[in-house]
Amino acid sequence: MTELEAINLFKCLSDKSRIQILKSLMDEDMYVERLSERLGLTAATISFHLKKLVDAGAVTSRKEQYYTVYSINGDVFNVSILDILKEKSEEKKLQDERDEAYRKKVIESFFEYGKLKSIPSQRKKELIVLEEIAKAFEPNRDYTEREVNIIIADFNDDFCTIRRDMVAEKLLTRDKSVYRLAAPVSK
Repeated sequence: MTELEAINLFKCLSDKSRIQILKSLMDEDMYVERLSERLGLTAATISFHLKKLVDAGAVTSRKEQYYTVYSINGDVFNVSILDILKEKSEEKKLQDERDEAYRKKVIESFFEYGKLKSIPSQRKKELIVLEEIAKAFEPNRDYTEREVNIIIADFNDDFCTIRRDMVAEKLLTRDKSVYRLAAPVSK
């Protein structure tokens, strides 16, 4: 189910009469007049709601003699919400572009000529700064605390705070006095 189909289905399901129609169709397939009698709504109202349900894919129809019989489309309701959320979003590329623009803005605000002017107080911005500093470390290499301090000191004199925060944010691992880049940071 695509994101747009899910949105249309959820909008369709936000009406009490449509939910009652679906509950009735769970019991048995029905035609408009039968649903009208059962729910106490006019045939025109039932037809209006059925059209919305058919358009959303929640209900299917078939001809039997001169009646149109409606039935619930079970496949639509067997999809989990997590499956819908995992679907690729048309907005994903735009969200990624916005994230990258924000990252760039933070880096430009806190770095000048490759030096960190100050450590951001906001955690989100600090993480971006720490990830930028982590790019100076080589993956799969052990570092002594002194080597880590020297690398960080190239960015800012407060290497102790930055080193501690990099370990806390799991950008660096520390085992006794050996440090390692936890996961490669994209350059």
